[in-house]
Amino acid sequence: METATKTKKTKPKYSREQYLKWYEDMQLMRRFEERAGQLYGMQKIKGFCHLYIGQEAVVAGAMSVLKPEDSMITAYRDHAHALGKGISAREVMAELYGKITGCSKGKGGSMHMFSKPHRFFGGHGIVGAQIPLGAGIAFAEKYNNTGNVCVTYFGDGAVRQGALHEAFNMAMLWELPVVFIVENNAYAMGTSVERTSNVHDLYKIGLAYDMPSYPVDGMSVEAVHEAMEMAVKHAREKGPVYLEMKTYRYRGHSMSDPAKYRTKEEVESYKAQDPVEIVKQILISNKMSTEEEIEKINERINEVVEDSVKFAEESPYPDPSELFKDVYTQEDYPYITE
Repeated sequence: METATKTKKTKPKYSREQYLKWYEDMQLMRRFEERAGQLYGMQKIKGFCHLYIGQEAVVAGAMSVLKPEDSMITAYRDHAHALGKGISAREVMAELYGKITGCSKGKGGSMHMFSKPHRFFGGHGIVGAQIPLGAGIAFAEKYNNTGNVCVTYFGDGAVRQGALHEAFNMAMLWELPVVFIVENNAYAMGTSVERTSNVHDLYKIGLAYDMPSYPVDGMSVEAVHEAMEMAVKHAREKGPVYLEMKTYRYRGHSMSDPAKYRTKEEVESYKAQDPVEIVKQILISNKMSTEEEIEKINERINEVVEDSVKFAEESPYPDPSELFKDVYTQEDYPYITE
């Protein structure tokens, strides 16, 4: 099969409405993350915080293919995935603040966004833990004959976890409706792929399991969309697909990372491929939109983000009694004796 990797083109391949939707989705992710970074610096947001700035096309290009009923699970860099899946900016920001109105009731924070109604299953802080869980969700979709797929995201560092190989093997054996996606932003925290993996083209790992596996230009929302169309169709009809989204984060691994392991030239070379700006250029250069219309979109997004901050600021913290809620119990568990 032809590789799913596509090069960016300035000539439009899709409708004006589609490009505007991509721009608005990615710009919301970008502005939300920038504001979260500011609030973290002001100590409004505490704990770990991993920003998605630069990688927005990976989620936006997937959401233009997926159905609302499809499931999604990811790692701890999850704010944009939650927004993309339809969780409101208010709920995501409140969760960052640790407030009861957050999507995880203030109990998860930055790394553990969750929403059953939106079929978004985290947000996982343990590296690679979500990979077999994603296969398990796909097993449930197949068992219940829903026709839905589960998109399972993880970072390049998680590829070195043994659970990935177990999940890949079982997913292929049972022909599960799952799309595995490694978001290869070149660094596992501060360690490059070249220093930690004998296989540098990470999509090739899937080939050992006879899993259809392809590299994708993760800086191009068009390329991501096209790859996801192919992958999701295959997953619904035949079974697993593995995509390596080659992307890049413009900020450090987390808010505490100064990212001194990268050169300024390297970062600037990827900023020249900024997916948000590229979609904007396509809209403007092809007269599909105007600077004025784009500015109105930006203003609307800024209002949404600032509204989410106000909502989070004014929301209450969880009552201490919440510690005893959402904890799994079984009243008739047979091995508990008084």
